[in-house]
Amino acid sequence: MKIDIYLSEICGSYHELRANLDRALAELDIKPDVTYRTIYYDEAVSRNILGSPSIWINGRDSFEGGSSPGIT
Repeated sequence: MKIDIYLSEICGSYHELRANLDRALAELDIKPDVTYRTIYYDEAVSRNILGSPSIWINGRDSFEGGSSPGIT
């Protein structure tokens, strides 16, 4: 399993997200390859990333849905 986390440079969710993800993976005894990346607006639009943070699992947005690409 591959998990990619995309965060804007001003996203304040990193520490809470990391703690929650680490706890969930430990409880499930899953050891995926996890990557945290800072992403900027133009790249977010080109990759169709819909917000910050965005969690992609095996190349798919885990929260696919209705907003326009980009981050703030």
